[in-house]
Amino acid sequence: MLYPFDHPALSARSPIRQDEGMARLNLDKRRPRSQHLYALAMGSIALCIVLWMRAKTIGEDERGNAERRALFVGLWPPMFWLIGDALRREERRRARASRLRRILR
Repeated sequence: MLYPFDHPALSARSPIRQDEGMARLNLDKRRPRSQHLYALAMGSIALCIVLWMRAKTIGEDERGNAERRALFVGLWPPMFWLIGDALRREERRRARASRLRRILR
């Protein structure tokens, strides 16, 4: 299966891209950064707190469902934070590799 970024028409050496004059697609600028995922983690903590407080204002028959929803959202922050850590390590690895390439030129 070809992913969009693996498609031959998107490669820098593709004659299709050069002949049609398409702007080069820079996927590095379009991917989420580690800061985005850290912000999502903090936002989901805030959302969990809001949902939990809202659950306290709902009647007894709906309270259990609302509390479960708040707890489910409360499971998101560690996932977002860990993915953000993985992205941060990848960003640092790419930065080191690009610095090394500049030095060796």
